[in-house]
Amino acid sequence: MSTTGDPLAALGALPGVAESVESVRKAVDRVYGHRIMRRRSHAVTSEAALRGARGSAALAGADWALEEVRRRSDFGVEGEARTVGAALRLTAEAGQLLSVWRQSPLRVLARLHLVAAADEGERVGRPRQPGEPVDEPLVELELPGAEEAHGRLEGLADLIVAGGSAPALVTAAVVHGELLAIRPFTSHNGLVARAAERIVLIGSGLDPKSVCPAEVGHAEQGRAAYLAALEGYVSGTPEGVAAWIAHCGRAAGLGARESTAVCEALQRGAA
Repeated sequence: MSTTGDPLAALGALPGVAESVESVRKAVDRVYGHRIMRRRSHAVTSEAALRGARGSAALAGADWALEEVRRRSDFGVEGEARTVGAALRLTAEAGQLLSVWRQSPLRVLARLHLVAAADEGERVGRPRQPGEPVDEPLVELELPGAEEAHGRLEGLADLIVAGGSAPALVTAAVVHGELLAIRPFTSHNGLVARAAERIVLIGSGLDPKSVCPAEVGHAEQGRAAYLAALEGYVSGTPEGVAAWIAHCGRAAGLGARESTAVCEALQRGAA
């Protein structure tokens, strides 16, 4: 990934991207314009966090009903429960890392992996080393070597620190897609990538109250569509990258729609 000029801003000129950006902005504005947001935005934020974690866990292979996630308190035993627990921890942690992200995205990503992987030993919280396997069975794309992954991770961090004029959706989609493409950690890369996307959308000011969980939309579109769009990003073609950004835009829009429904339910006294 080139770091000359403002490559992320250039992606905003790809066919269909401007329309995706505008569609997301309108969807987000509808949520923030809802009367319930003036009085109970904290309740909407909390519900969005829960639903976002559920969606991210579903894409990682733990597709639990929302009420099951809400009801359970034991997340440390078997595989799916651990995945759901990791998603919940990441969603809670993301909001605490906003101030660090623009200055030190690598530090934030390491922290996210530490939170997700918790007790997985010495490989936690650092990029993988040559020869270390990656446990990401649902992403079957070719895995870059550790050195390439390190270089691309540093390049991504440089772009974040440099800032630029790219729309929040474009930056969030690239962060998400690049982390899944390179899978820099030995595990939980999908959960970390979606948490990083959340951080960009919140920290950019597009969704400052974190009420438009893109993870919900990614899950709603389905794993097959998610992986197909990711393949487009990894291809590096303008069409493929634009399709991935559009996919992420639809995800954010569906997340906004979900929270609009939550607002309506709160207004009726049904949630």
